Amino acid sequence: MAGGTVIVGVDGSEQSRRALRWAVRQAWLTGARLEAVLAWEPPFSGTGGSVTADGQRDLQDVAAKVLAESLERTVGTDPPVEITARAQEGTPAQVLLTAAAEEDVTLLVVGSRGLGGFTGALLGSVSQYCAQHAPCPVTIVRGR
Repeated sequence: MAGGTVIVGVDGSEQSRRALRWAVRQAWLTGARLEAVLAWEPPFSGTGGSVTADGQRDLQDVAAKVLAESLERTVGTDPPVEITARAQEGTPAQVLLTAAAEEDVTLLVVGSRGLGGFTGALLGSVSQYCAQHAPCPVTIVRGR
């Protein structure tokens, strides 16, 4: 698994920061690049309306800021590996699977639980879906 790219899902949660720390170490050990990916979806109103272009730009900016803050908080300003950041609109599982399907990806890393769902569940829906459908090996980083 030397070289290539490790994809890690980030959503701002403590669990995703654990996954990010694990992914940084794995990328460093294998000489891989790291791509941190945050997926976002616009909130839709109950009346069937959609977000305007300006509102969508605001959401993209907020997502990019959350991702940048998570990276800085977790790995600092001088990480030991090359890290690129991608904030992309879409469902988390689909965005991560699309990123994992890129040619040089060697590993997908996700936390076992994210921001939503039931706290007692063993795996979150995103980590479970990625484990079942990813085109590359998947590591699910659990809590303590």
